Amino acid sequence: MIQVTKPVTPDLLKVYKYLEKVHHRAWLTNNGPLVRELTERLQDYLGVRNLLLTANGTLALQVAYKALGVEKEAVTSPFTFIATASAMKWQGVMPRFADIDRKSLCLSPETAEQNLTEQTKAIVPVHVYGNPCDVEAFEKLGSKHSIPVIYDASHTFAVQYKGDSILNWGDASTLSFHATKLFHTVEGGGIAFKDDEVYERAQKMLNFGLGGTRSDIDVPGINAKMSEVHAAYGLCILDSIDDILQRRSEILSAYRTGLSSVVETPEWREGASQNAAYAPLLLESEEQCLKVLDELKSVDVAARRYFYPSLNTVAEFRDISAGNCSNAENAASRAICLPIYPDLADADVQRIIEAVKLGCSA
Repeated sequence: MIQVTKPVTPDLLKVYKYLEKVHHRAWLTNNGPLVRELTERLQDYLGVRNLLLTANGTLALQVAYKALGVEKEAVTSPFTFIATASAMKWQGVMPRFADIDRKSLCLSPETAEQNLTEQTKAIVPVHVYGNPCDVEAFEKLGSKHSIPVIYDASHTFAVQYKGDSILNWGDASTLSFHATKLFHTVEGGGIAFKDDEVYERAQKMLNFGLGGTRSDIDVPGINAKMSEVHAAYGLCILDSIDDILQRRSEILSAYRTGLSSVVETPEWREGASQNAAYAPLLLESEEQCLKVLDELKSVDVAARRYFYPSLNTVAEFRDISAGNCSNAENAASRAICLPIYPDLADADVQRIIEAVKLGCSA
């Protein structure tokens, strides 16, 4: 069975060389040398500053929310992975869902503003599939209402917008380095902060609130640190990241060429690069979506309904205020992501294309 994704696994000898250093130093966590090395290399590669590495992407969201003082309520998209909203609710911040733009599938700045209330303390747009939101509009919206804009940028590794990293927009941008992502540390995440003081506060937060000394505790904290072992894996994968991005780009290009006359794809933000983090399709209807999934399954291919269902409809959030989210519900009913990972063979890509075509014509 061809899965929708397959984690990149680096050469074991390279991993061993890093782990040997970790083993001999017996420095396994607490901002060790490899975490610092990975942080510096990622800041340089991505073109960002004030980058914190975390144990996972959900903790990255939680630390960002806490560091920026988000409480009561935050406006966000229902067309996203559940962690965007559940990380809020876990901390007592109620997500208020606003509808997405029908073409880009990202949170609409207009509907976000319509859903702001006196209780709203942040806006949390999502760069869906790595496709940048209308960051200029959200910048103005956050400034107008004096609230932070925190981007869930889990899918945007290496994405550039107008020649600059998309992570440099907003008050903070969070990343996921989960094993399924194009760059990963097995489990891990990161946060890029705009403000130096917020960055320094967050740095303490992810280490129990501790500062330079054990008595220096002036912020609430949790344990969100990345370990040396996870950093070792990330350093190995970072060595191959350009090849990974290139191969994924080739696969995405093949899908789009082969299916251009058959299905829709999200409209990409003008001026933004594409990292081929996902290979999303928008079918005509939910009925056609299910037929395509069945056709793919019949040839041993597992695609994924990503994101389904729209979060405003799930039990955990039904009691939460939400505006009209018809665009999100419509997209969730007919969106799928095709397999995309560097090891996927060209012959399998063509087999997937033909199965999608058959499903659409059924």
